[in-house]
Amino acid sequence: MVSNLLVRIDMKRNSFSKGQRRIANFIEEHYDEAAFMTANKLGEIVGVSESTVVRFATEIGYNGYPSLQKAMQEMIRDKLTSIQRIEVTTGRIGNKDVLQSVLNQDIEKIKRTIEEISKEDFDRAVDAIINAEHIYIFGVKSASYIASFFGYYLDLMFGNVIMLNTTSKTTNFEKLFRITDKDVMIGISFPRYSTMAVDAMNFARERGTHVVAITDSMVSPLVSTADSILIARSDIASIVDSLVAPLSLINALIVAMVIKRKDDVKETFSKLEQVWHEHNIYAFDSSMENSNEK
Repeated sequence: MVSNLLVRIDMKRNSFSKGQRRIANFIEEHYDEAAFMTANKLGEIVGVSESTVVRFATEIGYNGYPSLQKAMQEMIRDKLTSIQRIEVTTGRIGNKDVLQSVLNQDIEKIKRTIEEISKEDFDRAVDAIINAEHIYIFGVKSASYIASFFGYYLDLMFGNVIMLNTTSKTTNFEKLFRITDKDVMIGISFPRYSTMAVDAMNFARERGTHVVAITDSMVSPLVSTADSILIARSDIASIVDSLVAPLSLINALIVAMVIKRKDDVKETFSKLEQVWHEHNIYAFDSSMENSNEK
């Protein structure tokens, strides 16, 4: 018996009625919202009757809507294994154009992020970061790459970044133990969530630190400890983690900080440009200089 909800949906898709297809599409795209809806509410959202929702549950192999709802809630909690991601992704794309399909899915994630992110939390996070004595950034596995990108620019601008990007619990807490209420802690994690991220954020919160969570859903385990919650959609059903929307969010945070600290940042980068030039850090096109002299 197939246990994964999204695989069940893909296996039955060709036999769905129009109404059932609408239910399936909503669950695939908004499973974290649907998981806490009654059958009646889900029906209202997608434009079908409550009985159609109940029949949909039995059509894909559950003994009723409560069982379907439980499966959605388990999917939020446990997410998908790598093997399940492969099954679901190949089932979704099938014979479609892969390039167009993947890029369109990423566009949709950015659109949903724009709709769902809290402007108040965004502004609060920006203020906390630019006023912090030290900026701690936690991100491991695939999240470590966008955490490093974020940390690179923050350290250029402010020079006070401490990266927590190893899977060694000892090393992370050795870096973290000096954190105070004058610092800020940024935890970045997406499905499958890092328990170490949750532990590090709890540790910081207990010391009065302003904690910023960059994650994909309000049911993420990072949310409960965060003072500022920044939701950026990723994809639970992709073979690789889609971090397009989180990276776009981080770009927005960096730009907002540059605008708020424009004079300081300009002075810093003016000095950096001088160092880069003196030490030939970047390749230089001499033809451009000759062109300017003419």
